[in-house]
Amino acid sequence: MNDTTDERERSIIRQQFDPAETTPETAVVETVADLKDTDPQTLSPLYSTVDDILANVFADPPAPEAQVQITVTYEGYRITLSQDGAAEFVKVT
Repeated sequence: MNDTTDERERSIIRQQFDPAETTPETAVVETVADLKDTDPQTLSPLYSTVDDILANVFADPPAPEAQVQITVTYEGYRITLSQDGAAEFVKVT
């Protein structure tokens, strides 16, 4: 790997959440608040960024072999969520 690839890999924050225990919206907002060292209440509403896409995909997920991923930008992070609860956060600003 080159230095740019190494730096990018170090900048990816990986999280795993259980969609049966927490909503993806809550997981995203709480993780971003932790990364920004702020109260989740001070962040902009996630709903205004992604409408109810996350809720729909995770409430009635497609078959596991579909391997659905959703990528959104929120509060300066590019966030990729997989239907199995894996999440990656990359600072973009």
